[in-house]
Amino acid sequence: MEVLRPQLIRIGGRIYRKNPIQEQAYQHEEEDEDFYQGFTECAEEPCDGYEVIQTQQGFQCTVKAPSLLYKHIVGKRGDTRKKLEVETKTSISIPKPGQEGEIVITGQHRSGVISARTRIDVLLLTFRRKQPFTHFLAFFLNEVEVQERFLKFQEEVLEKCSMDHGVDSSIFQNPKKLHLTIGMLVLLSEQEIQQTCEMLQQCKKEFIDDISGGKPLEVEMEGIEYMNDDPGMVDVLYAKVHMKDGSNRLQELVDRVLERFQASGLIVKEWNSVKLHATVMNTLFRKDPNAEGRYNLYTADGKYIFKERESFDGRNILKLFENFYFGTLKLNSIHISQRFTVDSFGNYASCGQIDFS
Repeated sequence: MEVLRPQLIRIGGRIYRKNPIQEQAYQHEEEDEDFYQGFTECAEEPCDGYEVIQTQQGFQCTVKAPSLLYKHIVGKRGDTRKKLEVETKTSISIPKPGQEGEIVITGQHRSGVISARTRIDVLLLTFRRKQPFTHFLAFFLNEVEVQERFLKFQEEVLEKCSMDHGVDSSIFQNPKKLHLTIGMLVLLSEQEIQQTCEMLQQCKKEFIDDISGGKPLEVEMEGIEYMNDDPGMVDVLYAKVHMKDGSNRLQELVDRVLERFQASGLIVKEWNSVKLHATVMNTLFRKDPNAEGRYNLYTADGKYIFKERESFDGRNILKLFENFYFGTLKLNSIHISQRFTVDSFGNYASCGQIDFS
């Protein structure tokens, strides 16, 4: 991170600078104290986006947060909370570990309460980003026809390209798990899962019904492409998905869903558009059949995971199967899928969904 180009964090329509500091990869709660020193640029000015109420003792503001993140506000021996209270001249009440509730900020001055709230939001957002993804929004692509065609694709690739470097049966996707990802989520409580369900319902009412016409979207899964820029060293090969009628409705729909979830903070903004793809080969599967691509980056306590992988030579596959036809599907549901958990059919377990028809 450059000193003149610090990381920017967006909260409630405002952008704050996170000052660069010398720090090692996050490993233990003890580092929370050092991290706190890194965001002295948080706004001290009043922000109308926060609901601050006046009480007999002064002013009060509450913050909703999953209990898993409380420890990052408390810090080692309570040091982070103490610093927040001293610097903002407030009192911060945090529920006990394992208990869901609200963080309550009280103080004599409204500006101090707002300052404490802003700093807590920065802490929560930063440490939320260190949590591994727990769920994802997706269409399931595991209709019988597509599964059969996928197995045919696998059979023919192994028959014609098994001599190519790195190509073997272990790197193919499980056909029951074929899916189209819209966005990755970190949901740390039942309340956040419910919030996601409600957000999907809002999307359905506000624009999904209009785009879909209240009917399933008929799409084709056809052709293959690779993620990186060297076809001789491929890690992820995917099938392309497009509307059968040639329209842009699927892309418009998923982009608007992504935009809405990014605006709500449920999805961290990394991309402005969804890359429509269905992974069919991934070298991470070679050592771990349950691996899930680039999203296996952090453990639950924030430790970075390095996944060594052996790329494969995809040049012959791309040449021979460039336009392989996987089949036609009718996309009728967006699911909130839980990672590393499967249902009785072998697909990702769904925590909620909306249907187009």
